[in-house]
Amino acid sequence: MRTYGAVLATPGALGFTAAGLVGRLPISMTGLGIVLLVQSSSGSYGLAGSVSAAFMVANAVLAIAQGRLLDRLGQGRVVTVASVVFGVSLALLVVSVQADWPLVWVYLLAACAGGAQPQVGSCVRARWSHVLQRPADVQTAFALEAVLDELVFMTGPIVVTLLATGVSPAAGLVSAVVVGTVGGLAFAAQRGTEPPAHSARRHESPGPRPRMPWATVLPLAVVCSALGVLFGAAEVVTVAFAAEKGHAAVSGALLALYALGSLLSGLVTGTIAWRSGPATRIRWGAAGMTVALVPLVWTPNIALLGLFLLVAGAAISPTMIGAMSLTEATVPRERLTEGMAVMQTGLVAGVAPGATLAGLVVDHAHSSLGYLVPIAAGAVAALAAQAIPRRRRGASAEA
Repeated sequence: MRTYGAVLATPGALGFTAAGLVGRLPISMTGLGIVLLVQSSSGSYGLAGSVSAAFMVANAVLAIAQGRLLDRLGQGRVVTVASVVFGVSLALLVVSVQADWPLVWVYLLAACAGGAQPQVGSCVRARWSHVLQRPADVQTAFALEAVLDELVFMTGPIVVTLLATGVSPAAGLVSAVVVGTVGGLAFAAQRGTEPPAHSARRHESPGPRPRMPWATVLPLAVVCSALGVLFGAAEVVTVAFAAEKGHAAVSGALLALYALGSLLSGLVTGTIAWRSGPATRIRWGAAGMTVALVPLVWTPNIALLGLFLLVAGAAISPTMIGAMSLTEATVPRERLTEGMAVMQTGLVAGVAPGATLAGLVVDHAHSSLGYLVPIAAGAVAALAAQAIPRRRRGASAEA
């Protein structure tokens, strides 16, 4: 843990890490909170899913544009505005559902909230890249962020479900409003560690914006999208498998084991001084992730499924850390937050199609066969990883 303590000892790091953790909790809370609120009010899962989809689609579509604004105008200004718009839109969404406003307002407010949701995860990683000098320290910081992401996805759904079912249907979504707004504003207020805005540095480096290295960014985005498909599919199939075996109540524990495997491997990854570059680790990670998923198709019982999910999860964080590390190493500093947002967008955009495909397979076949969807997604990630440009011996990381 001394490895992580060293990077957190960087002036200001503990503050923006804590605020970033709180500010990113709505990522795992809002979609589920919308479903629980709208279904409780209307009695329709279809309507609830479509409103949640409006939120997610708007978030995916506008995330890259927000990342570009973050680079050009600065994190403090953009995150402040985005946090306020997100909080107000989501609060009005709660009001619109409970007051039975016309559906057009419900969809519009969901889309506004999704489009405005602050890209805190991308901002935190860009901030780490700014405050740390040694590549090994950046690698450790990115591993820490991967672990915190897993914590977000382990705790957020539990909190929003408990509040929505134990307090009131709106309580889960209201909690997302509070933590998202407070966390985002607290993060934005920490200007001492904020990377300089590109527009503020034009007098130092005149000329056109640096070119995005799409030859690297696009394969990485495909890897992240495939990971999103994998996440969405694995969640649906695991829940269906547990229900089929008569143990629906343990589905949450099974998914927690999946996240725990990723969390533990992420912790270990951040402490290793790697001799191989991030592109190599992505290739091995994606291939290992695919192979580790194969036994799930023939799993006979809940106990073995939990063990296999723990093992399969262990390949996720190293792959994600490699993707973020390679993005940090190749994307120009003036467009780094935008580059990180591309990866986050790919990840989010893949979740819904993955869940849908897995649901179709489960509906028409045995639940275990649904794991073929995440296996296929892993294979796509492995193929995309092979398309990442390979460094020639002696060439620079940017080349």
